[in-house]
Amino acid sequence: MSEAIEKISSIERKVKSLISISSLQKEISERYLQLGRTARVSGFRPGKVPMNVIEKQYGADIKTEVYAKAIEMKFGEIVNTNNLRVAGMPDIQHVPLDKVSEDFEFTATFEIFPEFKLGNFKSLTIEKKSVELQENDIKKTIDVLIKQRATFEIINRASKLGDQITVQLESFIDNEQIESTGQNSLEFVLGDSKRIKAVDDQLIGIKAGETKEFEVQYPKDHNPAQLANKNVKYKIKLIEVKQPRLPEVDSNFAKSLGVGNGDIKVMKQEIKESLDQEVEKRVKADLKKQVFQVLIDSHTMDIPKSLVTMEVNRMMHAASDNLKKQGADMKEVKIEREMFEDSAIKTCKLRIILATLVEENKLEATQEQIKSKVVEFSANFDDIEKAEKWFYDDPKRLDEPTALSTEDNIVEWFLKECKIKSKKVTFDQLMAIQA
Repeated sequence: MSEAIEKISSIERKVKSLISISSLQKEISERYLQLGRTARVSGFRPGKVPMNVIEKQYGADIKTEVYAKAIEMKFGEIVNTNNLRVAGMPDIQHVPLDKVSEDFEFTATFEIFPEFKLGNFKSLTIEKKSVELQENDIKKTIDVLIKQRATFEIINRASKLGDQITVQLESFIDNEQIESTGQNSLEFVLGDSKRIKAVDDQLIGIKAGETKEFEVQYPKDHNPAQLANKNVKYKIKLIEVKQPRLPEVDSNFAKSLGVGNGDIKVMKQEIKESLDQEVEKRVKADLKKQVFQVLIDSHTMDIPKSLVTMEVNRMMHAASDNLKKQGADMKEVKIEREMFEDSAIKTCKLRIILATLVEENKLEATQEQIKSKVVEFSANFDDIEKAEKWFYDDPKRLDEPTALSTEDNIVEWFLKECKIKSKKVTFDQLMAIQA
C-alpha cells in the first residue's frame, strides 16, 4: 500500500497505512515460546504450560505489544521516506489491537515543524548600552552593603521606611480569606526592594499594638499570578518596631567584605571591579533579549499546537513549584492554561527560529566553549574542582552550559549581520532593564 500524505494545514498532516500481520506471526510465536519457559500458570509446572494455554492467557497482551511496535516502526518509515520533521506526538487511530485477526489500517494525524525562510537582518538595528561608572555608583553600592549588614533594635515610636517590623496579618479577595498568620507573625523591612511598595506605604506611621485595614490593587503582571489584577484587602496588626543600626565604613567593614587588610581604597576598587563585571553581564543579557525579540518579531509562521501544549504544561508545572516554594496554599491558587499560552507560543517560535539559525550557520557550541561555561559556573562554588566534576559526572548537566554557549554564538553571529547603535545609559538605568 502506497501511503499518500494528506495536507490538512500548513503544519498538519494525515497519513493512512496498512499493517500486514502475516509477517508478524513469527515474532508472536517466539514471544509465546519465550513466555512458556518462565510463565507460572496454576496447574502446570514452569516450562510445561501448553501453547494454547499461553495464547489464551497472554495472547491479547502479546499481540497488542507486537502490533503497536509494528505501527510505530511503520510510521517511522513513512516519516523518514518523506523527510518529515514531526513536531510532538502523532495521534494514531486504529482498531483495538487485541481484537486484530487480519491485516488492519491505522491513521496518523500529526504536526510538522513549519517551513520558513530566515529573514534578512541587514536593515535591523540593535541598541547596545554603554555605561561609565561614577563615584556615586560605588557610594550607592556601599550604602546597600551597609543596609544589608544592619542590626535592628526595638524602639517605641511609629514605623518608618527602613524599619524592621513584626506583624500578624489576614488578607482577603472578594471577602474570602486567602492568607492568615494566625497567632504566628511575619518579620520584614519596610521598603525592601523585593516587597510590594503599595503595601509597605500603608504600614508606615503606625505603632506597636495598632491595627490597620486597607486595600491594595495588584498590577496585571504581578507574580504570583493569583494576585494579578486583584483587589486585596489586608487586616494587619503591628506587633513590634525595630530601627536599623548601621555599621561604620571602617577597616572592620572592609574586612567583612573580604578585604584582608581592611584597606578602604582596596575595598572600593574591588567594588568597582565587581560593578564592571555586572555591567558587562547586564549589557550582554540586554543584547540577547533584543536579538531574540527581533527574531520573534521578524518571522511569521504557524506554531505546532503540540509544542505549545507541552510548553504550557512545563510553564504551569514550573509556576506551581515556584508558588509551593514561596509557601502558597495551592488549594487557593488557580493556575489556568490561558495565563501561559501567549508566552508559550513565543517561546516555541523562538526555539524553532534558533534551531534553524544554528543548523544553517553551523553555530553549535564547541567543546571548548562548553568547558569555558562550566568553568564560569563552577567559579561560584567554594570547591571549584568538585563543581566542575559534578557537571561532567552526568551528561545531562551539560545541557544548560551547551545551550547558553550556543545562544552566545547566535547573538554574536546576529550582531555581525545587523546594525548596532550605541546608547549611553547610567548604571541605575541599566540595572532597571529586565533581562
